[in-house]
Amino acid sequence: MKKILPILLAVLSFSCQGNAQKQDDKQQKQEKFEVTKSTEEWKEELTDAEFQVLRKAATEPAFSSPLNKVDEPGTFVCAACGNELYKTKHKFISGTGWPSFDRAIEGGVAYGTDSKLGYQRNEVHCARCGGHLGHVFNDGPEETTGKRHCINGIAMDFIPAKQ
Repeated sequence: MKKILPILLAVLSFSCQGNAQKQDDKQQKQEKFEVTKSTEEWKEELTDAEFQVLRKAATEPAFSSPLNKVDEPGTFVCAACGNELYKTKHKFISGTGWPSFDRAIEGGVAYGTDSKLGYQRNEVHCARCGGHLGHVFNDGPEETTGKRHCINGIAMDFIPAKQ
């Protein structure tokens, strides 16, 4: 009996290792995007912070992005490939510390899931290059979509509308 317990614990610990994230990573790598580059090419083109967020799915510190304060008309584009993602008119102050939008530009973003925190979240990435942007939550403004696209500012550039 004493020998069975350690064996049982070992079997359980190996069987509980999450494969969902490994599958998500593998699936995203297998997806074909219009813009594809090697890790080395992305490292050359992006800043270290952009690379960590866009290619490694890191999260920038809350309240660190100057894009939090942008409220003039314009378009937020992917910092890696220039793909149009969000319009200022769909941006709102969520109080979370990251730029938040209630919807994306149609065709600008793609969705997946990640389990990095031990539970599934709806991930948002650029539909053109696959860069990680952030996550979507169901706590946005009810009078619009009810969604909150919580996006890393470092993953985007802002292009003001032409006056």
